[in-house]
Amino acid sequence: MPLVGIAAGRCFAGNAALLGTCDVVIATADSTIGMSGPAMIEGAGLGRFAPEDVGPIDVQTANGVVDVAVADEAEAVAVAKRYLGYFQGDLDRFEAHDQRRLRHVVPENRKRAYDVRRAVEILCDVGSVLELRPAFGKCVLTALVRIAGRPMGLVANNPAVLGGAIDADGADKLARFLQLCDVFGLPVVSLCDTPGFMVGPDAERTATVRHFSRLFVRGANLTVPLATVVLRKGYGLGAMAMAGGGFGEPGVTVSWPTGEFGGMGLEGAVRLGFRKELEAIADPQARERRYDELLEQMYERGSALNTAMALEVDDVIDPADTRDVLLASLPSVPREGWTNPRLRPTLDAW
Repeated sequence: MPLVGIAAGRCFAGNAALLGTCDVVIATADSTIGMSGPAMIEGAGLGRFAPEDVGPIDVQTANGVVDVAVADEAEAVAVAKRYLGYFQGDLDRFEAHDQRRLRHVVPENRKRAYDVRRAVEILCDVGSVLELRPAFGKCVLTALVRIAGRPMGLVANNPAVLGGAIDADGADKLARFLQLCDVFGLPVVSLCDTPGFMVGPDAERTATVRHFSRLFVRGANLTVPLATVVLRKGYGLGAMAMAGGGFGEPGVTVSWPTGEFGGMGLEGAVRLGFRKELEAIADPQARERRYDELLEQMYERGSALNTAMALEVDDVIDPADTRDVLLASLPSVPREGWTNPRLRPTLDAW
C-alpha cells in the first residue's frame, strides 16, 4: 500500500529514519530534517548547530530527500490526499486542455530550448499534474498525472537543463520513479527529448556507470505498460533509457514531426565522422558552409519521417493527437493493478 510521510517542523533521528522509509515525503517550509539533532551532533564532537541549520527545506529538496515542498500542514494534508488519489482508479469527470496548443511547444529552431512542463500541462487533464522532486535531478521531470481521468506516471527530459542530457541525479530520479509506478501498477508515459547521457571526466566522477545502469535495469524490468513520445531529440543510450531499453520496447513509440534520431548528437557526429574532410578545407568560411551542408544531410537522414519509414518508431503524429494515441495504447489501470510475479513489490527508499 502507498506510504506517505509528512514532516512539519523538526524531524530528527528515529523520526527522520521513519520518514525516509516512505514512498513519498512531503515537508513544510519550516521543516528541518536530519538523521541526528543538534544535541547528538554536538555529543559526537562535530560542532554546535541550531536545529534549523541541520537539514532545512532548501537542502532537502535540492538533494532529493523531499518529494513535495509545501507551505504548511494544511497544504501537506491536501497534497497527501491528492497523491493517494492516483492509486484509487480512474475518474469519470475530467477537463482537457486544447490539444492543438501542443503544436507550438517545440520551437521551429531546433537549437532553442523550451519549457517541457508546458507540454506536460497541456497533454494531461486540467489540474492533474503532481510533480515529484522538482528541485532534484532537474534535467528530467517525474510526475503523477491523469489523462482522460486515467492515472499514469509521466517522465520527461528537460531541454532547459543540460540540453536535456541525463546526469547521475536524473538517472536516479527516473529509476526510482519507474519503480514507484511499477509497484503500484501505473502505466508510464515517457516524453523523450535528450541528446543522451552526460559524459566526460567530470560526469564520471559521479559514478555515472552505475547510476545510468540502474535506469536501464528498472526500465527493462517494468511490468506496467510504457508508451514513449519523442518530442525532439532521440539520441544514444539516453534515448534508449527513456524507452525502457530501446524504441522497440514500449507498447507504442511515436514521434512528433520535430523528432530527430541518431546514435549521438548530429553536430558531434558531423565533427567526428567528417573531421578529415573538414580539416582539409583551408578557408574557414568554406569549411563552415560544408559543415552546415553535412549537418543538414544528417538531420534529413535522422528525421522523424525517415526514422518511421525505417520502422524504428511506430508513427509520426500530429502533436495534437498525442493524447488520443496514448489513450488507445495504454489500457486503463485494473483495480488490482499490475504485479511482477518474480518480485515482492517493495520500493527502494532512494
